[in-house]
Amino acid sequence: MADSHFSDAAHPLANPGYGKRSASAEGPLRADHFAHLTPREGAVAAYIDRLPDTSDISIKTLAKHTPYGQTAITTVLRALVRAGHLRHGLEAVRTPEGNTRWVTRTWWSRAPRADSWWDAYAKGELPAERAEERRRPTRSRAYILLAALGREHGLMSLSHADCTALAPLVEEWFAREATDEQVRRALTTGLPTPVHHPAALARRRLIDKLPPAPPPKARPVRVIECAECGRPPRAGTLTGGKCAPCRGVPTGAPPALPAARVHALAAACRTPARTPGRSPDRTPEGTPA
Repeated sequence: MADSHFSDAAHPLANPGYGKRSASAEGPLRADHFAHLTPREGAVAAYIDRLPDTSDISIKTLAKHTPYGQTAITTVLRALVRAGHLRHGLEAVRTPEGNTRWVTRTWWSRAPRADSWWDAYAKGELPAERAEERRRPTRSRAYILLAALGREHGLMSLSHADCTALAPLVEEWFAREATDEQVRRALTTGLPTPVHHPAALARRRLIDKLPPAPPPKARPVRVIECAECGRPPRAGTLTGGKCAPCRGVPTGAPPALPAARVHALAAACRTPARTPGRSPDRTPEGTPA
């Protein structure tokens, strides 16, 4: 990783509702995470990465708290956009009064993301993470909860095979926003004495007492802006963080010539074809030009 040993101890937070926003949950920082960047870009990227969410990562603030000036920071931030680490835009948020307002966002991803990933993120439709990014623990939260039941309630001691088989049922509870304590209470309250088959009893309770699914969450409304002109794309999607006009790609039909220019060009084309004696302000068909 590039040298980034400048202190972030006094780095300020942004105004409420603004500042850095992590776009995804990621594992611990590795030495090669920013190896694809130049040393300066890697140093600033590592600095931004270790700042907490809502930190002020504007050009002026980063220039004040790093060894680089505003021009250098501007260049670095554009490079981080091109590399897929950074995006700027707007997000609709609900106020306590129930109104909706747009706030400025700066989204950060430790892993470099493709344009398609950022497009899906803006729509609230993130694709599945690659296997090397998931890095799930060997034992899931559901497995650990089930394995601990026997230590807390001897009647519900479960084997490794039992925990592995029952974990998907517990995961369904978690998917419905149940807490660990709610699952434990469902599995241990009012136990019969003795419990002949703890795994069978746990399965039955996990199925019969499954809580209702929560109401669907509203998808976020986000607009990612062009890193060059600061506007949302008028058509299509951003490529490398830039809209089509800023990449030099023409959009739509070419602009029409002014009427006066059209008439002048038409007149120039007719001039060689005029017959002596014919009125210069009339066409060969005898209609006014």
